[in-house]
Amino acid sequence: MNIGFYTGSFSPFTNGHLHVVQQASKIFDKLYIGIGINKKKKPRYDNYLMKQAIEKVLEKENLLNVSVITYDNLSVDAALEYNANFFVRGIRNGMDYEYEENMASINEEISELDTIYIRAGKLGNISSSLVMELMENGKDVSKYLPKEILELVKSNT
Repeated sequence: MNIGFYTGSFSPFTNGHLHVVQQASKIFDKLYIGIGINKKKKPRYDNYLMKQAIEKVLEKENLLNVSVITYDNLSVDAALEYNANFFVRGIRNGMDYEYEENMASINEEISELDTIYIRAGKLGNISSSLVMELMENGKDVSKYLPKEILELVKSNT
């Protein structure tokens, strides 16, 4: 069984993230979306509420082989705990590739898990941070976020 592990803070989970999940769900028998909890940083949104919102998106999209988990240890340890065979990472541009390739090398050295890169799609130029900046400045971000995530984001601003 091939199991993928797609990690991030997903703060918020964008349509670019969703594109990566949709593509990865076709490759893997099981895909975990791992919301990493950094104890040193306060998240923009409650991680449990974001997890629930992402689960609603997955249900609407009929992505039955995808589950959402939260974890507060190293991504590599969480991936091994869930018996992952591969990390899944979204790539927006060359800068992302350089960063991700460094992380992939370390993760492979520690765990022997390889990384599969998936392009973030048509909205790959949009990051969670950019979406938040646009929203904080009164711009419509509805085309960048799934409806369920937009509802959560709006209820917390």
